[in-house]
Amino acid sequence: MSSPTPDALLGPADIRELAAALGVRPTKQRGQNFVIDANTVRRIVRTADVRPDDVVVEVGPGLGSLTLALLEAADRVTAVEIDDVLAGALPATIAARMPERADRFALVHSDAMQVTELPGPPPTALVANLPYNVAVPVLLHMLETFPSIERTLVMVQSEVADRLAAPPGSKVYGVPSVKANWYAEVKRAGAIGRNVFWPAPNVDSGLVSLTRRAEPIKTTASRREVFAVIDGAFAQRRKTLRAALAGWAGSAAAAEQALVAAGVSPQARGEALTVEEFVRIAEHKAAPAEPPPGPPTSTRSPSK
Repeated sequence: MSSPTPDALLGPADIRELAAALGVRPTKQRGQNFVIDANTVRRIVRTADVRPDDVVVEVGPGLGSLTLALLEAADRVTAVEIDDVLAGALPATIAARMPERADRFALVHSDAMQVTELPGPPPTALVANLPYNVAVPVLLHMLETFPSIERTLVMVQSEVADRLAAPPGSKVYGVPSVKANWYAEVKRAGAIGRNVFWPAPNVDSGLVSLTRRAEPIKTTASRREVFAVIDGAFAQRRKTLRAALAGWAGSAAAAEQALVAAGVSPQARGEALTVEEFVRIAEHKAAPAEPPPGPPTSTRSPSK
C-alpha cells in the first residue's frame, strides 16, 4: 500500500471551500454535520481497528473527511451516499486528494435503507458518522443485510450511543439495545466533542463499537418473530410483560403461558430481559386456536 500525501485529509478550510464550490449547506433534514478535524477521523479509524485487508462500507460520507482516512488504512472503501450533490462530488475529491488509492474506492448513490448489495468483495467492517435521525434503523439494516460485517464503529448522538450500549436493567435499555445485541457485542467506545463538526451540533456525539457474535443466537424462532416480541415488550414500558405482550400473544393469558414456558416472570418488565430471554419467549408463542367447527353445510337443495 503506498503511503498517502501528508495533506490528503480534509481540514476546516478544505471542508468550507469544498462546500462553497458545491453550493452545499448542511441540512438538518438529513442530519448533516461534517467532521472538519483530521485528528478525529484518524482516531475513529484507529478505534474501529481498521486493518490493511479490510473492506469497509461507510454510510453518509458527506464531503469525504472520514472516507479519506479510511482509504489510508483499509484495502478498499465503499461509500453509500443519498445526497445527489455530495455523491456526485466525492469521487473527484478522492481522485484529487488520494489518487494512488482512487481505484480502491467505490460509491453507491442510494438511500442506505434501500441498499441490499454492494460492489466488490463483501464488506468486513462498517465505519460511519451516521445521521442522527436515522442512525438506529440504518445500523440494524446494514447488520442484517451484510452478515460479512464483523466489526462496526459508528458515531451517533451521545444519547443514542448510550441506548445502543445499555445493559439490561438500565433506564435507557430498550429496543435499540436489544436488537443491536441480537447481532453483536455492543459497547461505548468514546465521546466526540461538538467543535470537530461543521456546523457544530447542539448535542454531544459518541462512538459505539459492535463486534458481531461469532455464532448467531441459536433459536427456532425467526429474527422477525424475536423482534416482534421486543417491540411489544417496550411499546408500553410501564406495563408488566403479561400485559405488554397481550397483543403479540393474542391475549394476556396466552402471553402469560408463553412467558412461563420461557422461564420468564409474567410480572417482569422488558427492560429487565436479555436478548436470549426475548428469544425464548418468541419460541414459546402458542399457535392461534383453531376456530370451532360451524354447523355442517348441506349440499342438498332446500325442500319445498
